[in-house]
Amino acid sequence: MKAKNLILLFFAALILSCTSNYYTMEDFAKIEKTDAHYHIYSAENSSMEQAQKDNFKLLSINTFSDNCDRVADVQKQLAELLKKYPDDFAYTATFCLDGWDEPDWVKNTIAWLDESIAEGAVGVKVWKNIGMEFRDRDSVLIMIDDPKFDPVFKHLAEKKIPLVGHLGEPKNCWLPFNEMTTKNDSSYFAENPQYHMFLHPEFPTYEEQMAARDRMLDKNPGLVFIGCHLASLEWSVDELAKWLDKYPKTAVDMAARMGQLFYQTRENREKVRDFFIKYQDRILYGTDIVDHGQEKEAFQKRMHETWLKDWEYLVTDIAMTSSLIDGEFKGLKLPKEVVDKIYHLNTQKWYSLP
Repeated sequence: MKAKNLILLFFAALILSCTSNYYTMEDFAKIEKTDAHYHIYSAENSSMEQAQKDNFKLLSINTFSDNCDRVADVQKQLAELLKKYPDDFAYTATFCLDGWDEPDWVKNTIAWLDESIAEGAVGVKVWKNIGMEFRDRDSVLIMIDDPKFDPVFKHLAEKKIPLVGHLGEPKNCWLPFNEMTTKNDSSYFAENPQYHMFLHPEFPTYEEQMAARDRMLDKNPGLVFIGCHLASLEWSVDELAKWLDKYPKTAVDMAARMGQLFYQTRENREKVRDFFIKYQDRILYGTDIVDHGQEKEAFQKRMHETWLKDWEYLVTDIAMTSSLIDGEFKGLKLPKEVVDKIYHLNTQKWYSLP
């Protein structure tokens, strides 16, 4: 009888040791997490309240997507939020392109960034309007490898401040609607035809956008670069792996590219899972949720449901469906140590947070 009990205890311990390497849905609120690509564009926001309920810290990304007044206003709001939530909040700065053709643009931009960093910014964002929208006084489209950016990026490298880049768009952007792989892309470009490059062959191709970014990185080998949205290589974990191997000072966030991950998981789950495990030190969780001061209850519900759905995908092997793609796929069920890095530790490391 004693021998039988010992055997049962052994197998019980073995089962426990096998299962305890993974989180469950019940662990969601217990584990410290960070949404490393978030947007707060309102002083009257309700994001921090829900984040604290779900055990999330927020890293809010300021973006030059409108005008310089907006950039300055958001900078002030984010600096105030940092004072209010010093342990649960961080943010990035950005810079304007106003005055690009003036001789003092570089000097003024560096001064603005130094001021923003002194107020607490932990990174600097560049957006897709570079390469897809902004032109100089001669109507020449400005790309991210333009030499005028070099002293700014060199300054960031010297100060060990990461450049956070949303450059280009998903590869679906250059395809007709019926060839796009995810529903969120087809709906976004239907609503924003100015960015649907399939309709604008006069603009640089997808390959030209990626090449310009890589030339910028080649010129700035000391620069830490965090590629937003899986660095616009969301369509292939194989291509993303090659890029990460080529540029060791780079990391990526997952923001707004879960559909592409779901799509590839449906086709080859083990390939995607192996990618996450191999590059576990280079991937940051993020959502791209935008808080404009919307109606509180509905907005917080969407925050919670988005975070919970992504947690299910990353920590379980449950069969899932998503409004982002057709068909069924299984969650990745990543080990705890991988989940901890993706959800929190990598953001601390790459943004040099305390």
